[in-house]
Amino acid sequence: MKTVEIYAASYCGYCHAAKRLLASKGVNFVEFDVTNDDAKRVEMMQRSNGGRTVPQIFIGGAHVGGSDDLHALDRAGKLDAMLAA
Repeated sequence: MKTVEIYAASYCGYCHAAKRLLASKGVNFVEFDVTNDDAKRVEMMQRSNGGRTVPQIFIGGAHVGGSDDLHALDRAGKLDAMLAA
């Protein structure tokens, strides 16, 4: 399975929804909490080409987008293939 990284904030409902979806698929992910970490937030914005909102999700190093994008990939039947090694 590819490495999944998620930049999230503790107060963010969309972050929790994205993490629930990943967990329901048995996906282990690396979480970067940007709640009080300005350096991580800057890193997130650079990696996501300016994405300022959380979550910002990466699968195998590729930027997927946010929670809505992740759920759309799942509904379209594309997420499992993206996660596969």
